[in-house]
Amino acid sequence: MNFLFASDSFKGTLSSEKIIELLTLSAKKVFPEAHTSGVLIADGGEGTVEAVIKNTKGKMIKLPVHGPLGEERESYYGQIGETAAIIEMAAASGLPMVPPDKRNPLLTSTFGTGELILDALKKGFRDISIAIGGSATNDGGMGAMIALGVRFLDAGGKELKGTGADLENVRDIDVSGMHPAVAETKFTVMCDVNNPLTGQRGATFTFGKQKGGTPEILERLEKGMQNYAKVVLEKTGVDVDKIPGSGAAGGLGAALCVFLKATLKSGIETVLDLIRFDELLEKTDLVITGEGRIDWQSAFGKVPCGIGKRCREKDVPVVAVVGGMGDGAADIYEHGVHSIITTVNTPMALEEALERAEELYLDAAERTFRVLRAGMRLKESV
Repeated sequence: MNFLFASDSFKGTLSSEKIIELLTLSAKKVFPEAHTSGVLIADGGEGTVEAVIKNTKGKMIKLPVHGPLGEERESYYGQIGETAAIIEMAAASGLPMVPPDKRNPLLTSTFGTGELILDALKKGFRDISIAIGGSATNDGGMGAMIALGVRFLDAGGKELKGTGADLENVRDIDVSGMHPAVAETKFTVMCDVNNPLTGQRGATFTFGKQKGGTPEILERLEKGMQNYAKVVLEKTGVDVDKIPGSGAAGGLGAALCVFLKATLKSGIETVLDLIRFDELLEKTDLVITGEGRIDWQSAFGKVPCGIGKRCREKDVPVVAVVGGMGDGAADIYEHGVHSIITTVNTPMALEEALERAEELYLDAAERTFRVLRAGMRLKESV
């Protein structure tokens, strides 16, 4: 038997690496003769760079950047080939970088993410993947573009800093100072939402509240974003609201598409391609995947969905070991996942489940392999 373990992390409790370790222990207990292997998996949010460089034997590049509020902080991105790099906006402009009492999307900027891109360009990388999950920003991507040499000007010709508050003041855009390497570079954006830039499903109203936006702040930001979209259309001829995913990461998706000519692609699909996941399935009998909570959203580009689809193409069965199940969890069965096993094995409070995450996962893993063993015996007796 050849088992492949490819699970997302359980946010705040179990890393993808720890899950591989626990599955390996349980597999060897029930199937001593089995061969096991594991790959770190992420879907375009926090942890994506680490997962990809470890699977590809890449290299972490560290550098100082400006955080969401303009503070100096240490950041990083990954080298995954001679000319290929992977960047994670959460490493420079992520929501956890802003204390809850200071969260205000009028004040935050993606400038630090632009600094990561700029450094990669200066180092000669010409194939750049950018994971844009987990942002603290709602600046339309202006901050990142400013770091690359774009100028956003107000009615008086004054350069704007590129925070959310500046959206309403944009009247002109000057791209003449854009770093010349941009034109020579292929950009792939890892994005799993199709929200437009403006409107009720847009960047501000869909994601702004979790970034600290009050109703008053969100109304101001939305008006600013509408102004920004209008100026972008006037200056570039691109209607950003016709680009599915332009509202991702507070509008960074729009800026990357318009100014860098980036292609938007599913986060998990991009990760699986980068780590050559399909090749790993060639001699695999079973894959175990999972995430902290599986529900209806999991069927829309989350790790179990991406893994399930790839395995279905290779006719490899998949089991998902998860922390808990929510409404619509069974939708994942339509995407190549054969069964779901939860780690919670008795009624308990969320706090207890989180504290006992490792113990509960180990128990669930053993139960999974015991069911598989029973299934094999059943098949032999038929």
